[in-house]
Amino acid sequence: MADQDQDLVDVDPYDPGDGSLPVFRWKQAGSANLATHRQLREMGLRPGGQEPVARIECRGGTRFAWLYRIDLAKPKRPMTLAKEAALDKAMAARQTCGTCRRRYFHCLPLKTLGSCLECFDGTLADPASYIAPPAKHLLAA
Repeated sequence: MADQDQDLVDVDPYDPGDGSLPVFRWKQAGSANLATHRQLREMGLRPGGQEPVARIECRGGTRFAWLYRIDLAKPKRPMTLAKEAALDKAMAARQTCGTCRRRYFHCLPLKTLGSCLECFDGTLADPASYIAPPAKHLLAA
Protein backbone atom coordinates (compact mmCIF):
# COMPACT_ATOMS: atom_id res chain seq x y z
CA MET A 1 0.00 0.00 0.00
CA ALA A 2 2.82 2.41 0.85
CA ASP A 3 4.46 1.76 -2.53
CA GLN A 4 1.26 2.72 -4.34
CA ASP A 5 1.04 6.06 -2.48
CA GLN A 6 4.55 7.01 -3.56
CA ASP A 7 3.57 6.66 -7.21
CA LEU A 8 0.68 9.15 -6.92
CA VAL A 9 1.35 12.67 -8.14
CA ASP A 10 -0.79 15.72 -7.40
CA VAL A 11 -1.49 17.40 -10.75
CA ASP A 12 -3.04 20.83 -11.36
CA PRO A 13 -4.81 20.60 -14.76
CA TYR A 14 -4.52 24.37 -15.23
CA ASP A 15 -0.78 24.60 -14.60
CA PRO A 16 1.54 23.49 -17.41
CA GLY A 17 4.02 22.34 -14.76
CA ASP A 18 7.18 23.36 -16.58
CA GLY A 19 6.88 27.04 -15.68
CA SER A 20 7.05 28.06 -19.34
CA LEU A 21 4.16 30.54 -19.16
CA PRO A 22 4.85 33.89 -17.52
CA VAL A 23 2.48 34.85 -14.71
CA PHE A 24 1.45 38.47 -14.24
CA ARG A 25 -0.27 40.02 -11.25
CA TRP A 26 -3.49 42.06 -11.61
CA LYS A 27 -2.99 45.11 -13.90
CA GLN A 28 0.68 44.29 -14.47
CA ALA A 29 0.56 42.61 -17.87
CA GLY A 30 2.64 45.25 -19.60
CA SER A 31 2.33 44.06 -23.18
CA ALA A 32 -0.24 45.80 -25.36
CA ASN A 33 -0.29 42.71 -27.57
CA LEU A 34 -1.90 40.44 -24.94
CA ALA A 35 -5.59 40.17 -24.05
CA THR A 36 -7.90 37.89 -22.10
CA HIS A 37 -10.68 35.92 -23.78
CA ARG A 38 -13.22 38.50 -22.63
CA GLN A 39 -11.11 41.39 -23.95
CA LEU A 40 -10.75 39.63 -27.30
CA ARG A 41 -14.51 39.19 -27.48
CA GLU A 42 -15.01 42.92 -26.84
CA MET A 43 -12.67 43.62 -29.77
CA GLY A 44 -14.68 41.31 -32.02
CA LEU A 45 -11.99 38.62 -31.94
CA ARG A 46 -11.55 35.05 -30.68
CA PRO A 47 -8.40 33.09 -29.79
CA GLY A 48 -8.75 31.01 -32.95
CA GLY A 49 -7.09 27.84 -31.69
CA GLN A 50 -3.92 29.45 -30.35
CA GLU A 51 -2.54 28.37 -27.01
CA PRO A 52 -2.35 30.93 -24.19
CA VAL A 53 1.01 32.68 -23.92
CA ALA A 54 0.70 33.96 -20.35
CA ARG A 55 -1.57 34.05 -17.35
CA ILE A 56 -2.82 36.91 -15.19
CA GLU A 57 -3.69 36.32 -11.54
CA CYS A 58 -5.84 38.26 -9.11
CA ARG A 59 -7.18 37.81 -5.57
CA GLY A 60 -3.88 36.50 -4.32
CA GLY A 61 -3.58 33.87 -7.04
CA THR A 62 -6.95 32.26 -6.38
CA ARG A 63 -8.41 33.58 -9.66
CA PHE A 64 -6.68 33.75 -13.02
CA ALA A 65 -7.26 34.30 -16.73
CA TRP A 66 -5.31 33.16 -19.74
CA LEU A 67 -3.70 35.78 -21.98
CA TYR A 68 -3.64 35.41 -25.77
CA ARG A 69 -1.76 37.26 -28.49
CA ILE A 70 -3.97 39.78 -30.27
CA ASP A 71 -2.08 39.56 -33.55
CA LEU A 72 -2.84 35.81 -33.82
CA ALA A 73 -6.53 36.19 -32.91
CA LYS A 74 -9.18 35.62 -35.55
CA PRO A 75 -12.45 37.48 -36.10
CA LYS A 76 -15.53 36.22 -34.28
CA ARG A 77 -17.85 34.05 -36.30
CA PRO A 78 -21.05 35.83 -37.34
CA MET A 79 -24.35 35.00 -35.65
CA THR A 80 -26.49 32.69 -37.76
CA LEU A 81 -30.28 32.66 -37.78
CA ALA A 82 -30.30 29.23 -36.15
CA LYS A 83 -28.04 30.41 -33.29
CA GLU A 84 -30.15 33.53 -32.83
CA ALA A 85 -33.35 31.47 -32.69
CA ALA A 86 -31.80 29.07 -30.15
CA LEU A 87 -30.65 31.96 -27.94
CA ASP A 88 -34.08 33.59 -28.14
CA LYS A 89 -35.75 30.32 -27.14
CA ALA A 90 -33.39 29.94 -24.17
CA MET A 91 -33.96 33.53 -23.04
CA ALA A 92 -37.72 33.13 -23.44
CA ALA A 93 -37.62 30.27 -20.94
CA ARG A 94 -35.87 32.53 -18.40
CA GLN A 95 -38.07 35.57 -19.07
CA THR A 96 -41.56 34.03 -19.26
CA CYS A 97 -43.73 33.65 -16.17
CA GLY A 98 -45.24 30.17 -15.96
CA THR A 99 -48.43 31.46 -14.31
CA CYS A 100 -49.50 34.51 -16.34
CA ARG A 101 -47.41 33.65 -19.48
CA ARG A 102 -46.06 37.22 -19.78
CA ARG A 103 -42.58 37.55 -21.27
CA TYR A 104 -40.56 40.18 -19.42
CA PHE A 105 -37.59 42.12 -20.76
CA HIS A 106 -35.48 40.83 -17.84
CA CYS A 107 -34.85 37.39 -16.37
CA LEU A 108 -37.30 36.28 -13.70
CA PRO A 109 -36.37 34.63 -10.37
CA LEU A 110 -37.97 31.35 -11.44
CA LYS A 111 -35.72 29.15 -9.29
CA THR A 112 -36.53 30.98 -6.07
CA LEU A 113 -40.03 32.36 -6.62
CA GLY A 114 -41.34 30.26 -9.48
CA SER A 115 -43.11 33.18 -11.16
CA CYS A 116 -43.04 36.92 -11.68
CA LEU A 117 -43.48 39.22 -8.67
CA GLU A 118 -47.04 40.10 -9.65
CA CYS A 119 -48.09 36.44 -9.59
CA PHE A 120 -46.00 35.69 -6.48
CA ASP A 121 -47.03 38.48 -4.10
CA GLY A 122 -49.19 40.92 -6.05
CA THR A 123 -46.50 43.56 -6.71
CA LEU A 124 -47.75 45.34 -9.83
CA ALA A 125 -45.46 45.14 -12.83
CA ASP A 126 -44.87 48.12 -15.08
CA PRO A 127 -46.70 47.41 -18.38
CA ALA A 128 -43.59 48.64 -20.23
CA SER A 129 -41.51 45.84 -18.66
CA TYR A 130 -43.24 42.90 -20.38
CA ILE A 131 -44.88 41.67 -23.55
CA ALA A 132 -48.45 40.54 -23.02
CA PRO A 133 -49.20 36.95 -24.06
CA PRO A 134 -51.21 36.48 -27.25
CA ALA A 135 -54.98 36.37 -26.96
CA LYS A 136 -56.44 32.93 -26.24
CA HIS A 137 -58.47 32.89 -29.45
CA LEU A 138 -55.22 33.34 -31.43
CA LEU A 139 -53.52 30.42 -29.66
CA ALA A 140 -56.19 27.90 -30.76
CA ALA A 141 -55.44 28.50 -34.45
